[in-house]
Amino acid sequence: MKLVLLSGGSGKRLWPLSNDSRSKQFLKVLEDQDQRMVSMVQRVWGQINACGFSQSSYIATSKSQTEIMRSQIGMDVPLIIEPERRDTFPAIALAATYLYTYMAIGLDEVMAILPVDPYVENRFFDRVNSLEEVLLESEANIALIGVKPTYPSSKYGYIISNKHNDTAAYRKVQRFQEKPTEAYAEELIRLDALWNCGVFAFKIGYIIQMLEEKGLPIQYEELAKQYHTLPEISFDYEVLEKEDNIVVVPYDGYWKDLGTWNTLTEEMKNPQIGKGAISEDCVNTHLINEIDIPVSILGLSNIVVAVSPDGILVTDKSASPRIKDFISYNQRPMFEERQWGWVRILDDQQYDDGRTVLTKRVGVKEGKNLSYLLNSDRDEVWTIVNGEGEFIQNGNYMMVKPGNVLHIPMKTMHGVRAVTDLEVIIVQSGLQNDTNRIVELYSTWDEVAHYCVKI
Repeated sequence: MKLVLLSGGSGKRLWPLSNDSRSKQFLKVLEDQDQRMVSMVQRVWGQINACGFSQSSYIATSKSQTEIMRSQIGMDVPLIIEPERRDTFPAIALAATYLYTYMAIGLDEVMAILPVDPYVENRFFDRVNSLEEVLLESEANIALIGVKPTYPSSKYGYIISNKHNDTAAYRKVQRFQEKPTEAYAEELIRLDALWNCGVFAFKIGYIIQMLEEKGLPIQYEELAKQYHTLPEISFDYEVLEKEDNIVVVPYDGYWKDLGTWNTLTEEMKNPQIGKGAISEDCVNTHLINEIDIPVSILGLSNIVVAVSPDGILVTDKSASPRIKDFISYNQRPMFEERQWGWVRILDDQQYDDGRTVLTKRVGVKEGKNLSYLLNSDRDEVWTIVNGEGEFIQNGNYMMVKPGNVLHIPMKTMHGVRAVTDLEVIIVQSGLQNDTNRIVELYSTWDEVAHYCVKI
């Protein structure tokens, strides 16, 4: 069985820490057993590795998330790259064609789908592993995992199945109910309904046949070219609700979707991350602060205060799920984690005379490098503020250290490699109406050193 983890999300539900380039699964707000701060994706991949599934697992993610994914879980984890975000049905279809085309997986091979960010015990993955046997034994087209509800939630979808048999490994699914009222959820729980946790399995041939029936390519490269034409629809709506032959495997262990601030803070071991103070009379209050300005919270209970370069959120925990519909700020991500380090926007100004000036702080990890590239319509001034590095500009090599100021005119090739952890303040300027293009010549430092240094 092949396990595919879906990594998507628009970055709004945990604003301001999450944004379009850093979705919720990449926020380092959880602690591992060694008390290190880890993200949801790091935690889940660690569990998959501990359970022995990493050699048969893949992560399906959008092109925009590739760098941060590599940064957090390493270069060796196999990624299936979506050209753009288009919901779960297109993502799963593309993943199936990838396994079929490049991994030579047969049509009878079982493929399991798992969100990249569930908060579960390790034994949950034993239940995932059982889906293959259940699928084959039941002769169903799809096998799901359903979580035994712990309260009548209106946030989750429900799976309604035939009468529960304690000795059976699975049940026949009758229908689905999407996000009922709490009153109806209580009735569903009395009927022994289960939460739909988004985990399911099917034979790869099931999706390949579906693509053929829809007149879509079954080869990965061809489907990727047509990806923008696929419907933006979830797998639940496009497939599950139309399929009659589905079974569900009950799971009665711990499971939680950490999709909102109130559910996420329930699993944070420390009520405070970052600079600031919470007074002793605050109850069930959390502070997450990613900037250097201290934040003080006095006499307020049941709230979350989240601070990042993207903005500030102060919310009652019960109201926090509304943030996705409330936030509509049209701004670029102010913090991005990259494969080679990170970028923080300090200032972004546009002036009456048509000039635009962008100031950012860039961190490059030891041994990593920025590509050798040029800006078509932007001048840059770099000030080295920490660490040492190798800098090349139009073939001229020099070592750089704190205090060095580098002027890089537009259309000038340049790149840097960090000898130690390197930090640079970059001021980029140009005319607002001139569309800046970035032209990259080489991405690895070996290529830059070999081809671009004047002798």
